[in-house]
Amino acid sequence: MREARPGDEQAIAGLIRELAEYERLSHECHASAQGLRDNLFGSRRAVEALVAVADGEIISYALFFQTFSTFLCRPGMYLEDLYVRPSHRRQGIGAAMMRRLGELCVERNLGRLEWSVLTWNELAASQYRKLGAAPLEDWRMWRLTGAALTRLAAGGRS
Repeated sequence: MREARPGDEQAIAGLIRELAEYERLSHECHASAQGLRDNLFGSRRAVEALVAVADGEIISYALFFQTFSTFLCRPGMYLEDLYVRPSHRRQGIGAAMMRRLGELCVERNLGRLEWSVLTWNELAASQYRKLGAAPLEDWRMWRLTGAALTRLAAGGRS
């Protein structure tokens, strides 16, 4: 496992498309090598990534970014994606990625590590429970995108 570096973007974009297919969300996926290059390594770096490599091929990635908790009054980490190719699952790669993210949180004095899991993905949820994580039952994620976001920015409502 290592930090992503320039040149990894194409492989990570491919894994993101695999994840989108697995999550039945391919129609929402616009991942590109250029978009990843800009956001992972550009002048306004927005995200970080870890990758796992087997036989010279990137077979897993974790994409994450810093957040802030007003209640803790400390920064935190949000894990956007964690994906392991099906042929490499059940080998501890996902758990190792989570452990490394935990180490980064402790090293950086971050107050929490958070992520989302699709309601139907019980396999992932059971793995996260084994790590000691618990779902936030009283919270629901909300999102604005596309035309609704543009309307909001223009002062309108849906």
